[in-house]
Amino acid sequence: MSAKNLVIVESPAKSKTINKYLGNDYTVLASFGHVRDLLAKDGAVRPDENFAMTWELSDRAAKTVKDITAAVKAADTIYLCTDPDREGEAISWHIQQILDEKNLLKNKTVHRVTFNEITKNAIKIAFDKPRQLDMPLVNAYLARRALDFLVGFNLSPVLWRKLPGSKSAGRVQSVALRLICEREAEIEAFNSQEYWSIHARMQTPEGATFMARLTYLAGNKLDKMDITNQETAEAAVKRILNKSLAVHKVEKKQVRRNPFPPFITSSLQMEASRKLRLSASQTMRLAQQLYEGVDIGGETVGLITYMRTDGITLSGDAITQCREQIGKDFGPKYLPDTPRIYKSKAKNAQEAHEAIRPTDLSRRPQDVARYLDDKQAALYELIWKRTLACQMENAILDQVSADLSDGTDDVILRATGSTIAFDGFLTLYREDEDDPVEGEQNEDNRRLPPLEEGMSLRTQEVTPEQHFTQPPPRYSEATLVKSLEEKGIGRPSTYASIMQVLQDRDYVILDKRRFVPEDRGRLVTTFLKRYFEKYVDYDFTANLEDELDAISLGQVVWQDALKQFWTGFKAAV
Repeated sequence: MSAKNLVIVESPAKSKTINKYLGNDYTVLASFGHVRDLLAKDGAVRPDENFAMTWELSDRAAKTVKDITAAVKAADTIYLCTDPDREGEAISWHIQQILDEKNLLKNKTVHRVTFNEITKNAIKIAFDKPRQLDMPLVNAYLARRALDFLVGFNLSPVLWRKLPGSKSAGRVQSVALRLICEREAEIEAFNSQEYWSIHARMQTPEGATFMARLTYLAGNKLDKMDITNQETAEAAVKRILNKSLAVHKVEKKQVRRNPFPPFITSSLQMEASRKLRLSASQTMRLAQQLYEGVDIGGETVGLITYMRTDGITLSGDAITQCREQIGKDFGPKYLPDTPRIYKSKAKNAQEAHEAIRPTDLSRRPQDVARYLDDKQAALYELIWKRTLACQMENAILDQVSADLSDGTDDVILRATGSTIAFDGFLTLYREDEDDPVEGEQNEDNRRLPPLEEGMSLRTQEVTPEQHFTQPPPRYSEATLVKSLEEKGIGRPSTYASIMQVLQDRDYVILDKRRFVPEDRGRLVTTFLKRYFEKYVDYDFTANLEDELDAISLGQVVWQDALKQFWTGFKAAV
């Protein structure tokens, strides 16, 4: 007898685990991702017929659909268990449409089931509370596919005609390319300017030394670019050496630093790029493996929650686990009195998801490392530490700044330093910086000896340093993701594929982990900016994303949004 319950998931890796949790009354099949896509021909989206679309099965999907069809005939209840995001909702919708067209759903019950982590408990809860397909979410998918198709299919031929050898243009990819090309143009147009800074090594009566920087000269506050040549710098050095300097003013303050929120898709990509030197697509591939499950002592276990999410909330259960683990590993000092609640600013459909976190925080990185390869283990450790740190006590820094002068404001030097009074979450996790500004990153981390107002000091040496302004740095994967996110362009779940497409099309190359536009990429950007200015405009693209989010919330009819876009776009083409 075959099982009367049929469960359809996206990936075969998941099907084994889920089958084990559900037992023998359930058959679990994988759809292997999307089963259909738009027909790759002009006319697959028809604006004149209210944006009707023609779909076709992908080559690989024919056998999959045949297997699903056979299983549906024998089943009473069908559970659509694809991923809990827009694409997952769309795959479930496609499968339901195909089965409907074949007239196979008469007298059968169809449920949509989503879960955020592949654990026995999460799956049990999800199956106890099935729902219907989320049609606004499906509509947002349809709008996005139609939009991307219409832009690609109408812009690309224009490109092929005008710029032979160019491969394609895309709605979000062309805007990302524009960012990279504009940055390159800024770098080329950049004129380096000379400037000098002056540092003095000072000594206290007890013999302790520390560094201070010249901040006032001849009564005027110095800006970064005020000393522009060696002569002025050397004159300032002489002036300092002629003074008897003392501590004029000491300011002490305590600063509290909050931990970072738990990971969402984009922040995980950024930190994995900075800390682990992983590309966005590598990060997503590894996260997918950790999510789908790893064999731990003979049992397949999903180690992290779903990795495509814009939400920074944590479940109550996860917060409790965090707090227990902090108490155990670090003691009560590191545990705040009340849990930290993070609220997301994002307003789209992937919002309901939790942040990316371990499914069980008592699984420490060192406990699971032997079941993982090096990269999986490193990514798991990053996620585990960030999640635990987000529930830890603030770090407290004692910051000190002292002004040194001879009692006049002819020259004033400033010494700054900070000491960690209590390391809090920093004991576990620090976020890396992308492109620290030269000369600025070290001053605050210095420690100063005890300084009292009125204390006389000895000037040991005064050093003028020559600098040249630097052009803005080229984008790395981390800084490009950050820029796209800040501008509201694309969605975190799409960033990895956008960056891949730009490289596959030979529009950009990655050199020393930085994006450099190729000549073809620059030509395409120039052409699009000239003739399709609006469609590679940052604000326009961001507003379109907001419109798609509004569709997914059921606030806008998707065909209406497309009609508005298509009228102007058709005229431009």
